Amino acid sequence: MNVIIIEDEKPAARRLNRMLDDLGIQAETMLHSVAEAIEWFSNNPHPDVIFLDIQLSDGLSFEIFDEVTINSAIIFTTAYDEYALKAFKLNSIDYLLKPIDDDELEAAIQKYQQYLPEQQPIQVDFEDIKKLLVNPMDRVYKKRFTAKVGQHLKIFTVEDIECFYSENKGTYLHTTDNRNYLIDSTLESLEEELNPKQFYRVSRKFYININAIKDIIAYTNSRLQVKLAHFDEAEIIVSRERVKDFKNWLEK
Repeated sequence: MNVIIIEDEKPAARRLNRMLDDLGIQAETMLHSVAEAIEWFSNNPHPDVIFLDIQLSDGLSFEIFDEVTINSAIIFTTAYDEYALKAFKLNSIDYLLKPIDDDELEAAIQKYQQYLPEQQPIQVDFEDIKKLLVNPMDRVYKKRFTAKVGQHLKIFTVEDIECFYSENKGTYLHTTDNRNYLIDSTLESLEEELNPKQFYRVSRKFYININAIKDIIAYTNSRLQVKLAHFDEAEIIVSRERVKDFKNWLEK
């Protein structure tokens, strides 16, 4: 697999390169600006996969594609978790939220490898993504969710919900009155629907409500354990890679 990294923060680029190397993938080239990338693509064979940061030192990385036609698969590496996720999903192989998690990186590579047999170029609609980036305040987040209980639908406001979690291929919400309800959704779709100031995805299995946090405890390997007011059916662990971002979220 021929891979390049486009990332203006050189320590972040080197870290991603090491993570790829652990998966047996070597990024031969790392680019750090729009201008550098345009020059490189104009004079070199294009890679199979581009790991693409959104904001580079001299502008948005989309400007590269205004100047050069590229049919490489794209995996976004981005801090734009508050919006644009829908566009990332629809128009790329995958996206990785910074700080990048090892398991999520491996899953993105596997997703690309599953896609590979189709051998179809991916058409990325950068205009759609740019619209979401420049108009984040226009996003409207869900205030209520429903769950089927017998023959009835029960309504929950986001204030009623301590967390969302996945278990046995189902997605559940846990309420402030200590009950679990299966909902017709996925954690991935919730990323587009939840207000990121109120909810944070601490792991692949949990979204938590900041208002439900009872305690945060230092855990092994520089991780954190989160205790909610009522939920005690499983440990909620913030991975080492997410700890810094999680702390920033707590202070917003």
